[in-house]
Amino acid sequence: MGFNLTKYFRNQYLIEDVDKNVWMDLKGQELDDFADEIFGLINNAYGPIGGHPNYNSPDNVVGSESDAIYSVIDLDDDPDIDAVNVYKLKPSGKKSVAMGHDGTSPAKRAAINIKAILLKKPGYYIEVSGKIKDILMSKGVPIVTDEGTIRRALKGKDIKIFDDGTYSRKIGGNEYRKTMMGNPL
Repeated sequence: MGFNLTKYFRNQYLIEDVDKNVWMDLKGQELDDFADEIFGLINNAYGPIGGHPNYNSPDNVVGSESDAIYSVIDLDDDPDIDAVNVYKLKPSGKKSVAMGHDGTSPAKRAAINIKAILLKKPGYYIEVSGKIKDILMSKGVPIVTDEGTIRRALKGKDIKIFDDGTYSRKIGGNEYRKTMMGNPL
């Protein structure tokens, strides 16, 4: 992907090295500098299903005005970011809104495992469907079926709830059927 995380932090903050295998949050100018790489990781993860509805280009990754938290990790010998998880602060907690990886098994595993760990804690939640739903279920992430909780977490969103606890709503202009998982406040 190309952006050297270690060199960036060495040049920007005069530190000797960035810890490997540690999730760290990027914001502001840091995020602006990594927008192309972060978009590439997100696009790599969502490409097989037609892309992420809210990430069409690196311009969708903005730092100085972003209300999102971009948490990144470097797992291997090269200094590039290998995985990213994106959260937005909501009244119901931290909502997971995207993830990305470089396509390697360790990066995919890291992105999913940290997501599953956090989603078991109070205040973390996600809207999912398809394969990711099955993976998170297999890791013991709770499914939210209570209509009141779903409506509070998605306050202001036009949703239609089904008998099985799933719901449909528009995201990025398209209608999706989703399941809420985690522990919204």
